[in-house]
Amino acid sequence: MDTENNQLTLCGVIESAPVLDHEVFGEQFYRMDVRVPRLSGTQDVLPVTVSERLMNSQVTPGTRLTILGQLRSYNKVMGGAGRLLLTAFAQRLLPPDDEENPNMIRLTGAICKPPAFRTTPFGREIADLMLAVNRAFGKSDYIPCIAWGRTARYAAQLSVGERLEVQGRFQSREYQKQMPDGTVMNRMAYEVSISRLTCLKDVPMAPAPLERESAIPQ
Repeated sequence: MDTENNQLTLCGVIESAPVLDHEVFGEQFYRMDVRVPRLSGTQDVLPVTVSERLMNSQVTPGTRLTILGQLRSYNKVMGGAGRLLLTAFAQRLLPPDDEENPNMIRLTGAICKPPAFRTTPFGREIADLMLAVNRAFGKSDYIPCIAWGRTARYAAQLSVGERLEVQGRFQSREYQKQMPDGTVMNRMAYEVSISRLTCLKDVPMAPAPLERESAIPQ
């Protein structure tokens, strides 16, 4: 069931050498960055988690490949505070496919925070959503999503607990955060940019509570 709720395809070039990230039940998981082009010509550098079972001589910087898997979330304490981090969790590694959109994601989940609607200084309408996506063994992933324009106006009217299906892309976004001492830090945010949103009103499902969030991707 969780496979249907969360489907991710990325096709890009490995940007950094895999480094050991964590171990679960004796299985080691590595983290690497993959550079994925957008259809507009710009590029996203995205974090990817890979099991040692999928590692081979082709998983090296500069290699182009296709990643099939899911988008996972986990909490990590940074600077004394917990932060929600996202990673593309690889379930299969395949040769690159030039015929496919290089970045596609489909999620089915429930809204777990009230949508936040805002307008940019240039007048662009944006809505931020947090989607709770169930997976196996009673776990849930919490995925920040962003909608634009008419879709943002529609999303802003939705309520906590409503079940959605969204399609879009996993993207990176650099931003600046002002610290308590007045300094400004450059940070990178990861989110799903929504291209299509469907409200599944006929299949209600309560969102999983935030405290159930998994500590590490598994």
